[in-house]
Amino acid sequence: MNHAEYEVMYQVEDHHWWYLGMERITCYLLDRQLAQSGALRILDAGCGTGAVLNYLTRYGQPFGFDFAAEALRFCRQRGLRALSQASAMTLPYASGVFDLITSFDVISEFGVDTAHALREFARVLKPNGALLLRLPAYRWLHGKHDAAVNTDHRFTASEIKTELQRAGLTPQHTSYANMFLFPIAVLKRLSERVLGRNQRGSDLTLDPGAINGILRSILSAEAPLIAATGLPFGLTVIAFARKAAAG
Repeated sequence: MNHAEYEVMYQVEDHHWWYLGMERITCYLLDRQLAQSGALRILDAGCGTGAVLNYLTRYGQPFGFDFAAEALRFCRQRGLRALSQASAMTLPYASGVFDLITSFDVISEFGVDTAHALREFARVLKPNGALLLRLPAYRWLHGKHDAAVNTDHRFTASEIKTELQRAGLTPQHTSYANMFLFPIAVLKRLSERVLGRNQRGSDLTLDPGAINGILRSILSAEAPLIAATGLPFGLTVIAFARKAAAG
């Protein structure tokens, strides 16, 4: 990722509608799927500038790693210390040590082999451990935002389910997210191609202004639907999977 994007991320992720809406969706889903919380050993794989690590503390003790030293610098500015610099394909952890792994918009990046990363996630999970993935959806939506944040691949729900199974993990719940705002996003992507809009940074550089709260409410409203039955389409695909229990 362009180093300037880490600065943008750090500045906006505590109040931007997309981050806050996704936090609500994540917590809603984890609350529904986890039999226990508060004492889990958690890994945020590709932790970025650290906002996710902060809210994962409600479920246990979170550890984070990121490939970029710049991202970890911002994590430390948040007071976070349980950090490592590493690749998703070569995790610096022993096998079978984590109860939960979260990984948000990471294995979709340039330079990451999805199958290899998922096998590494499976390796460091305890038996019956859980993995929660969030990834960009649909290849045809690839646009200027993806270029800015280093996205190489956008997934479908069926595709990521297949990848999880190949890695020895059992998908238990999949859904799309950001469905309600999907038509607006599609129009934006199409306008980039037709009009050749000169957007240099990610979508996070586009200030939502007074409608930030409205957009947050719209995205947050999807949380119970995603956690219960799932949504049939959207800008993002979410998958929750488990490693087989011991014996």
